[in-house]
Amino acid sequence: MSQQQKQNNIHWLTGQFLDADKELKYRHSIESSVRSDSRLALLLVSIIFAMFGITDYNLLGLTQEYYSLLTMRVAVVGSCLVLAFVIGHRGGYAEKAWLHALPLWILATGIILIVPLRPESLLTQITAVVVAIMAFYLLIPNLLTVAALASLFLSITFLAASMLYAGVTPTGAIRLGLLLIMANIVGYTALRRLERLQRQQYSLLNEERDQNRELLQEIKHRKSLEAQLRMVAENDALTGVDSRSHFMKRAEALLQRSRLEDTPFCLFMIDVDHFKRINDTWGHTRGDVILTKIAEVCQHSLRPTDIIGRFGGEEFVVGLPHTSPADAKAVAERLKQNVEALSSTDELNDLELSVTIGVAVAKAEDDLDMLITRADNLLYEGKRDGRNQVVMKD
Repeated sequence: MSQQQKQNNIHWLTGQFLDADKELKYRHSIESSVRSDSRLALLLVSIIFAMFGITDYNLLGLTQEYYSLLTMRVAVVGSCLVLAFVIGHRGGYAEKAWLHALPLWILATGIILIVPLRPESLLTQITAVVVAIMAFYLLIPNLLTVAALASLFLSITFLAASMLYAGVTPTGAIRLGLLLIMANIVGYTALRRLERLQRQQYSLLNEERDQNRELLQEIKHRKSLEAQLRMVAENDALTGVDSRSHFMKRAEALLQRSRLEDTPFCLFMIDVDHFKRINDTWGHTRGDVILTKIAEVCQHSLRPTDIIGRFGGEEFVVGLPHTSPADAKAVAERLKQNVEALSSTDELNDLELSVTIGVAVAKAEDDLDMLITRADNLLYEGKRDGRNQVVMKD
């Protein structure tokens, strides 16, 4: 039997989980309701047991037997009330099952003591014993094993007391025994089914919680994967700026918005000068480092509202919403100077870095492709004229 099967299986005789840890967790889960039900049941049983004192007085009067019965009833009722208080406040059903079992043994002892004190009321006591057996199984919350042992103790001792003190014949004892056996079988079967159903329900609820927890974890994992895929799709893997496709989507939206709001929109095309020579001389790894550094400089030179993407190879593209041509040229000049300043850093002091920038200003009839084409043409014009410059035309 696997560990999982053991955890989900229930003992056929006791109605308890075969896995001790799971049984303990189950008892902890119902502890609050068991406390409340036990307290209410003991209060009801105490009231009923005390009420029979009236019948004792009517039958016996103020006799020694009556006072003995009264003392016994007071002791049983007092014990049950004390246990009702203790169980209600401290009754741990998981670790203190014995505490919940005490009322059954006290009640069983009290019922048995009635026989020698009132042997003439045997027929009434038989009914009371049958009712008590059913109460042990179904009214007072307890483990099936505890209820069965207490009921068997009550049945056997009541049968013995009936023969000793009430003069029940062997034939009568057999009939009485069969009645008590039937009561025990009915009570045991009913409680066993109830215990199994409750534990099966507990298992199903736990399985559902586990499945929900796994589902939530799966959803969280999927969202994480989606975020990673989105990041891969939206960001350039090397430089961390927008990918070309993502930049185009964002730039298109900003360009449309600038038209609606009638505000200026400018676009840069940036190319790293002599980048092929850098790759051929220093290797592609060094070239990747340079591209990353230049991308960082570009981002730091721009405003939070500006967008930048890697257009391909050593080319970057920048969108500047709400930016006049004069401001755009100033930003481009500052960006160019900041790239030149990289050559003075310790990491890149053996290189002369520069960029050429083409700046295009959006016109009313421009779409994004037209704007990029115009900025690209200006960029190549600057490269033909010696590089390391900003080219912009009205």
